[in-house]
Amino acid sequence: VAMIRLGFGRRNVRPLKRRSSLLLKLIAVVFAVLLFCEFLIYYLVIFRCDWPEVKTPAYDGKQATLEPVLRAMFLADTHLLGEIRGHWLDKLRREWQMERAFQTALWLLQPEVVFILGDVFDEGKWSSPKAWADDVERFQKMFRHPSHVQLKVVAGNHDIGFHYEMTTYKIKRFEKVFNSERLFSWKGINFVMVNSVALEGDRCTLCSREEAELLAVSHRLNCSREHYPLFRRSDANCSGEDAAPPEERNIPFQERYDVLSREASQKLLWWLQPRLVLSGHTHSGCEVLHAGGPLELSVPSFSWRNRNNPSFIMGSITSTGHALSKCYLPREDMVLITYCGAAGFLVVLIFAHFERLASHFLFGWNLLRKPRTM
Repeated sequence: VAMIRLGFGRRNVRPLKRRSSLLLKLIAVVFAVLLFCEFLIYYLVIFRCDWPEVKTPAYDGKQATLEPVLRAMFLADTHLLGEIRGHWLDKLRREWQMERAFQTALWLLQPEVVFILGDVFDEGKWSSPKAWADDVERFQKMFRHPSHVQLKVVAGNHDIGFHYEMTTYKIKRFEKVFNSERLFSWKGINFVMVNSVALEGDRCTLCSREEAELLAVSHRLNCSREHYPLFRRSDANCSGEDAAPPEERNIPFQERYDVLSREASQKLLWWLQPRLVLSGHTHSGCEVLHAGGPLELSVPSFSWRNRNNPSFIMGSITSTGHALSKCYLPREDMVLITYCGAAGFLVVLIFAHFERLASHFLFGWNLLRKPRTM
């Protein structure tokens, strides 16, 4: 009897071991797919990006001196969802994607400055003080960065509203969080950040303030060129007190709707004389060469919510030259295809396992049904 009980116990142990083996296989597959789709894929994709080279050395007499190169990242239209239109699953998925992409890019590419060209939030134009504080807290967690990396943010229409819905309160609320400044200089390069939403609209009561600040920036830049005839403008009227080195400028700015009006664009180009214009808002990348002026590049959205293939711009910039390249992030459809493929593999694995158990059951059943011979 003891031997019979022992044999019965062994027969019970084998199915238990097979079930444990199946469970371990399922856990291993799920863990591997999650690790790949939520972490490793960002490293694999962004690792292929590299900083472009600037091939314009500055000459000092007979000896060529290499100019310091500033490595800048430009991204746009993150559209962090708010409490009104933001579903929790949508928030979780898309904001995790942006956080992993941004943190991976910081670790692999080591930029010195990051510009976000507007529409940081999706509902900033109408969010309550509490909702605004919650959105800001999430933003600061997602886009955390080391102290040696500068983060500069430009206001967009979803952050403060279009010209007809802007208020002083909304603008000051935004500027208090992001310490917005019109002129930012580093390594001999001037960046002018323009809230172009405030440059349009017949009912805009804040346009005069924006234009006054831009005119003051324009005056400072023109004064810096007063001592360098190559950069002089006919309307310059400078005392030289605030003169700075004669850098050319870059303008990251957020567009009014799809584009600024021709009049507003001509004002900006005339006041600031940039060599490069970077903008957001359209969620897509495109290039425009202004007549007799600089190249304007529209930066695509950084979020899966707006594009299947989000990206950002990498810029190597010196005081006399620049080079740009686009770095793509993982495609959302490829991640979904990977998950679907893994789910299919798990189904096959489960069916294969239970079919094997069924074959053993049928074999035993047939043995029991086999007629006994005397």
